Amino acid sequence: MKNFTKLSLLTVLLAALIFTSCKKEYDSIQTIDDSKITSYIQKNGLSSVMVQDPDKSGFYYQVLTAGTGDTFKNTDSVLYNINIRSLEDGTGYVQTPLTGNFGTYVGYTNSFYKYELATTSFNIPAIRTAILALKPGGVARILLPSYLAFGKNGAGNIPSNTVLELTVTTYPYKKQALLDDDRITKFLAAKGLTASAVKDPSGIYYIVNTAGTGTVIADKEVGTAIINYAGRLLDGTGFDSNSAGTFSTSFSSSTAIISGWKIIIPKFAAGTKLRMIIPSALAYAGNGSGTTIAPNSPLDFDIEIVSVTN
Repeated sequence: MKNFTKLSLLTVLLAALIFTSCKKEYDSIQTIDDSKITSYIQKNGLSSVMVQDPDKSGFYYQVLTAGTGDTFKNTDSVLYNINIRSLEDGTGYVQTPLTGNFGTYVGYTNSFYKYELATTSFNIPAIRTAILALKPGGVARILLPSYLAFGKNGAGNIPSNTVLELTVTTYPYKKQALLDDDRITKFLAAKGLTASAVKDPSGIYYIVNTAGTGTVIADKEVGTAIINYAGRLLDGTGFDSNSAGTFSTSFSSSTAIISGWKIIIPKFAAGTKLRMIIPSALAYAGNGSGTTIAPNSPLDFDIEIVSVTN
């Protein structure tokens, strides 16, 4: 009985020791992160501009550009980008391409998802707090301890226990279609294509380089076509083409092609060569595609309709 009592006491003491060790390890990480952030603020003379979060959970933020209009509310839609780098050495981990963006209600912006980092989202309330301090078109930066970001496990190329600086840039538009149209019209102007581009009622812009004289798709439910194509982002980055072989598709319920193709290509006869710039809603929308096509990216295609079968 005495041996059992001694064994039980030893077990309790060991458990207490393990718990205390774990707690000290967690506290030390929190203390180290907080020290790095306060040191950074002092070293860079930011004490008067960095705001501690209302709950004093450990992050700080600064409004770099206020934006215009009314301050965001949780129920507002917001279109935004996030760049993430190491606070200590400036290593860039997430660089949101300007060809795309995130978009949701402000109240949901704490849920951060990036394809390259993980297959699930991370809960980072600091993003929402910073956006709530902005107006459309505003920019904020966040100094974020690792225990409020990606923790001891890290994520993707972000190492374990990394203190981060996040830059959150919001757009002046609250509707994705307006932002896409602005991007596309600026793209056309920069390329000297404004005069030759036609805007379809769908929001797609197209330029006919060669008018075809062959067969036209008579019925999108049964018609098929052989297509040559090359797809790019608006910054010129190529993401797909059929250079390796012939591409044939139908125009009914086929999931092999995006909605923009289904709208524009059947309008033209075989032999047509055209360029079309498709807003994101008619491409891959808020999901994006893989690591190349960011969410909400308009796409630029060169298309040749080789032949049509009805």
